[in-house]
Amino acid sequence: MSHLYLGIEIGGTKLQLILGTCSGEILERQRLDVEPSRGGAGIREQIQTALPTLIRGRVITGTAVGFGGPVDFKTGNIACSHQIEGWSEFPLGSWLENQMQGPVCVENDANTAALGEALAGAGQGQNPVFYITLGSGVGGGLVVDGQIYHGRVPGEAEVGHLRLDREGTVVESRCSGWAVDARIRSAALKEPESILAKLAAGMVKGEARHLRTALDQEDALAHRLLEEIAEDLAFGLSHVVHLYHPEVIVLGGGLSLVGEPLRGAVEKALKGFVMEAFAPGPRVVLAALTEDAVPMGALLLAAKNSSRS
Repeated sequence: MSHLYLGIEIGGTKLQLILGTCSGEILERQRLDVEPSRGGAGIREQIQTALPTLIRGRVITGTAVGFGGPVDFKTGNIACSHQIEGWSEFPLGSWLENQMQGPVCVENDANTAALGEALAGAGQGQNPVFYITLGSGVGGGLVVDGQIYHGRVPGEAEVGHLRLDREGTVVESRCSGWAVDARIRSAALKEPESILAKLAAGMVKGEARHLRTALDQEDALAHRLLEEIAEDLAFGLSHVVHLYHPEVIVLGGGLSLVGEPLRGAVEKALKGFVMEAFAPGPRVVLAALTEDAVPMGALLLAAKNSSRS
């Protein structure tokens, strides 16, 4: 039988564990909701409870984790979590090695998702691949020659913190899920008769989920906001293009579910920010693995890590 690997996603709202092979075939999975009030200790308890049911005595060759926050990939220690208390400086790698009795690799979740999309998703056959996740925050990952690119620890491809101006406006403050929600709320106050405003009426979170519906109904406000969001995002990504020249940029995370309107708008805007010598620039595509990007990337990372051991 093929070697078995375990891929784990630890986020601020969900915990996913998948068991599979080095080819990316998923054999079993568990998806659990995270209770933020229980902190990191609560998530570790969930992992301890889930592992016996998932593994059932089978030998696991390697394990990898995509963690929702900055990590030291060399030591497996967590720097911090911006969403869940109780993770700062926690030695997640060694803790999991004790649980699994085998090698464990710990990575940032955006890096892990980038690897998943590069090897088994929308970036297959492309090199380099840049992945950007547009969710509660904005994160990024760069995969070159099938490997996650790392800068000097703790540096990663922190595209969400690229500045859009000298005043300190960053990509995350304009293009994250919460930022788009806020933009919709503000615009809806000025244009309460718009379709988007009516769809989002009374909401104080999650308004972005209605953006695609309003776009499909040719709502002028929705189209104007989409262009603004796409321009901000494309301006940030233009720096990625000029520095790393990815062959493809993959849009992932919750906001990417807006789909083709967002993808097309970002690709169009990006062409205007990239110097002519690099025209036409990279293709912009939507993530193919969606919610599986992080655990799939972790699964493939576990296989890669074990083959090098």
